[in-house]
Amino acid sequence: MTEEEPRLSAEEMLRRLDPSLSPMKRVRAVAALVAGLAGAVFVAALWGGEPGPLPGSTQLAFGLLAGFCLAWAGYGGWLLTRRVPLFATDRVIAAWIGLAASTATTAVLTVVAVQRGSGLGPALGGVFVLVALVLTVRAHTRRAELLRRARELGHGE
Repeated sequence: MTEEEPRLSAEEMLRRLDPSLSPMKRVRAVAALVAGLAGAVFVAALWGGEPGPLPGSTQLAFGLLAGFCLAWAGYGGWLLTRRVPLFATDRVIAAWIGLAASTATTAVLTVVAVQRGSGLGPALGGVFVLVALVLTVRAHTRRAELLRRARELGHGE
């Protein structure tokens, strides 16, 4: 803590670690759940509605997209059911989902670009992977800080 930051009392810190979800976290959880389910249904409808057999790379892309949508839906459902302090675990999980999705998407884009001999997809995908990696590191750092504070107050995970 810097000298300008106000010191929180133990009671204030414990109140901030309250197990109930804040209204904003509840909105985020519902949004992740609904968007994930809607995305999975949309991708499944596109995938199932394609005439004839699809190439393997297209099947893989549809499968990955549906899987990532279901992961976001699962994350939203998990977040809504938590009744314990999360200590930023929710942000760590969301960051890992984002990192996995951007890495897999970039890998598929790279394969397609190599097969076609062109495309900016891999470079753009690399930017997304880098941003997701930074957010993942930040989420882990913030979680570690909160856990340290909770231990200092005598209330571990």
